[in-house]
Amino acid sequence: MKNILLPFLFVLISFAAFAQQTPPPAKEVLQEAAKIALKEKKHVFIMFHASWCGWCHKMDDAMNDPSVHSLFDKNYVIRHITVLERGAKTAEENPGGMEMLTQYHGDKGGIPFWLVFGPDGKLVADSRMKDESGNLANVGCPAQPGEIAFFLDILRKTSRMTDKDLAAVKERFGRINARN
Repeated sequence: MKNILLPFLFVLISFAAFAQQTPPPAKEVLQEAAKIALKEKKHVFIMFHASWCGWCHKMDDAMNDPSVHSLFDKNYVIRHITVLERGAKTAEENPGGMEMLTQYHGDKGGIPFWLVFGPDGKLVADSRMKDESGNLANVGCPAQPGEIAFFLDILRKTSRMTDKDLAAVKERFGRINARN
């Protein structure tokens, strides 16, 4: 009996160790980030994304580029909420993520969709700007000059970035469009 029980326990423990943990609920992600932001006097930057989303990866790459990463890190508590995954990847979605995306009107404009909250946890900006017809449209990953200008305006209002810092962000995001 011991000869059977020991391997069985080993397999059971191995599966438990490698079992995928459920991502935290979207509300908890925001609450945790808001606590840190309040303590560190920063804003919260939430990005809704998915593993298959090329533009999400481009935005992450731009924000994590060594030329600007510290600027974002000094001013924002950045968190990701995973939504819109497919197949087995749906297990990677944050519970309540789609509901939060819908709550903030990001469910019809594609991803990435991002939100900026003040240190008090109140929404101060999102990735929707008025298009030519006056309707709000998701900028997503800013790559076109008008989108980048919109993004920089939000950064100017929600961070302590200097004009020099904003110029570095503009240059980095401008390279996204040049690569397409």
